[in-house]
Amino acid sequence: MNALTSVAALSALPRDEFVARLADIFEHSPWIPERAWAARPFADVEALHTAMLAVLDAATDDEKLGLIRAHPELAGKEAAAGTLTVASTGEQRGAGLDQCSADELARLRKLNAAYRERFGFPFVIAVKGLSRYQIMDAVEARLANDAATEFRSCLAQIGRIARFRLDALLG
Repeated sequence: MNALTSVAALSALPRDEFVARLADIFEHSPWIPERAWAARPFADVEALHTAMLAVLDAATDDEKLGLIRAHPELAGKEAAAGTLTVASTGEQRGAGLDQCSADELARLRKLNAAYRERFGFPFVIAVKGLSRYQIMDAVEARLANDAATEFRSCLAQIGRIARFRLDALLG
């Protein structure tokens, strides 16, 4: 099935089925596809992604913060406990985060803790195409940002993650 056919079929679904199919595109946040459903039909993956980003853009700051906080820490306790979503597990594995040495894991966890303490939410980055070293360097660099910049950075990264997930589902 090509992407256009998949998006067309998705556009034709009743709201509950549409939401169920896209519930994991934005981490633990089915409210985004639920609200985007009204913008159907979608011509292609780009149109669907744009509609979902418009929902995110129109959301309250509390909803946006909730979305950021729904993301797991990279190589954090969810990964150690095996409770990550299927998508997050694959993304973190693809970046080699499951292969960290003890020293690398300690560094990443220390950076995660410093980031969460500074900003009040987890560090979020679209890890596709990045190495674990690039990810750790990004956490370190972004620790120098102010809270408003990081809030926007996390939302931008969440948009990238959503696009990667849509492409994997429909591409």
